[in-house]
Amino acid sequence: MQVGFARVNITPSRGMPVVGYYEKRYASAVLDELEINAVAVASGEEKALLIAMDVLDGGSTAYMRECREKISAATGVPVPAVFIHSTHTHTGPSLDPADDEGEKADMIREYCAFVAKRLVDVSEAAIEDLKDAQMSCGMGKAPNIAFIRRYRMKDGSVRTNPGVNNPDIVGPIGEVDERVHVIRFDRADGSKIAVVNFGDHPDTIGGTKISGDWPAFARRTVEKVLDNTKCILFNGAQGDVNHVNVHPTGGSLNGMFRDFDAVSRGYTHSRYMGRVVTGAVLQAWDKAENLEDTEIRYLEKTVNIPSNMPTANDDMKEAHRINDLYLAGRIDEVPYEGMMKTTVMAKANRLVKLEHGPEFFPMSFDAVAIGKVAFIGVPGEPFGAIGQALKKAEGWKTVCPCCLVNGTEGYFPMKDSYEEGGYEASSSRFKEGTAELIIEEGTAMLAALKK
Repeated sequence: MQVGFARVNITPSRGMPVVGYYEKRYASAVLDELEINAVAVASGEEKALLIAMDVLDGGSTAYMRECREKISAATGVPVPAVFIHSTHTHTGPSLDPADDEGEKADMIREYCAFVAKRLVDVSEAAIEDLKDAQMSCGMGKAPNIAFIRRYRMKDGSVRTNPGVNNPDIVGPIGEVDERVHVIRFDRADGSKIAVVNFGDHPDTIGGTKISGDWPAFARRTVEKVLDNTKCILFNGAQGDVNHVNVHPTGGSLNGMFRDFDAVSRGYTHSRYMGRVVTGAVLQAWDKAENLEDTEIRYLEKTVNIPSNMPTANDDMKEAHRINDLYLAGRIDEVPYEGMMKTTVMAKANRLVKLEHGPEFFPMSFDAVAIGKVAFIGVPGEPFGAIGQALKKAEGWKTVCPCCLVNGTEGYFPMKDSYEEGGYEASSSRFKEGTAELIIEEGTAMLAALKK
C-alpha cells in the first residue's frame, strides 16, 4: 500500500461568527491556528482520502457533496471514498451561511469558498505525497477527560450539564468510552503517520478566540513526542459526552473558569486533554499490530430519517416568541439560566424550523475500509452508545466511528432520552428511534464491507 499526508491552514479572519452556544460570538483573536489534515491511501487500483477539518461542522451535506465532487475531479478519488470529518471545535467557525443570516452571511460564504479550495489543495498534496507504507493498529485509554453530560436529578428530571458540584445530581445516564484507537503507518522514507480516533466534545475553551481545542493539542503533542511523525485526529461519537467533571477533586479545576452556562472551561485544560490523548497514543504506538490486508473498500448509503416535527402538545406561540428573542439577540429576556436557557432556545428553534415539515430527511452515511480497519461516518453528533454499538461489528480489528462526516444534521440521541429530556433530544430534528436506526444501518454497512 501507499500512504500520503498533507496539511493546510484555514484560520479565519477576525469577526468571523463562532457558533455553538445559541449565543452570538465573533472571532476576536487567535489562540492557535485551524487546519485541514488529510491522509491519502492507495492499494491496488483503489484510493481513498481521509480528511479532518478544525471547524464546528461542515455545513450542509449539499455543500460537502460539492466539495467532495471537486476533490474527486482533481484527484480521481471516487466521491464515496472522500471522507471529510469536522472535529467540532466550539472555538471555530461553521461552514453554514444560515448560522448567521445577517451582516456576516457574506463573510461565511467567502470563508466556505476558501475552505472548498483548501480541501482540494490538501487532497492533491496528500495524493502527491503517496509513499510505500506498512499499516498497523492498536488501542490505548484516555481516562478521566470525557464524561457523560446528561444526569438524572433528585426530582426525577434529566439535565444536560447541570453544573459542577450540584447537590441534586443522582448520577450520569450512560457510559463513557475511553478507548483511543490508533492506526499507524510506517512509510518507506522513514516517516510515520498516526491516525487517532477518540470521542469527546471539543467545547473546552469558551470565549471568542479561535482554537482547534483538544483535537489540535493532541495532534501537535503527538508530533512533538514521536519523531518524524504526522498526526490526524477523528473525533468519535460525542453527542452526550464532554469534558465536565461534575464531581472534581484535587486539582481537577486547575486553569478553568465558570462560564456563562455554568460549565467549567479553560485553554490549559484543553492542552491537558490533548496530553492525555497523546498518552493513550503512546500506549499503543510501539506495540501496534502489523496488518497485511490493505484492500480499500468504501460505501455510501442514503436512509430516510423521520422528522421530529411539532406535536399537538407543543406551544408554538411560545416557541415563536423565544425564537424571535434569540434571533433579535435578546436572549437575556429568555426567562431561564445556564444550560436550561440553551435547551429552551434550541427546542424553540427546532419547533419553528419544522413547523411545516418535512416529514423525512434523506441522509447519507459513509464508510471507508482499509483491510480490517473501518471508518464509519455519521453526518451529525451521535450519542456515545451509537459508537460503542458500531465498534461491536464482527470481523474487524478496529472500527472508528466518526461524528460530523460529509455534513451535519444535528444530534442523534438514544430513544430513552426523548422521554427523559435534556438539550440533545429537545434540539434534535429527528424522531426517537433514529439512533437505533443508525446502529442498524451502520452495522449492515460494515457487514457489507467486510471481507
